[in-house]
Amino acid sequence: MATKVLKCRIKKEPGYLYFIDKQGDISKAKMARGGKKKKKKVVKKKKKK
Repeated sequence: MATKVLKCRIKKEPGYLYFIDKQGDISKAKMARGGKKKKKKVVKKKKKK
């Protein structure tokens, strides 16, 4: 189990992931979001005469 060492007063921005990097600094990265699903186009069938 982890324990808190220090309270940081960082204002978090929505859409970013915050983590501790290899140097021990707090870093942020833009979160990847999945794309929206595209709707299939409806093809109208022509009536044959």
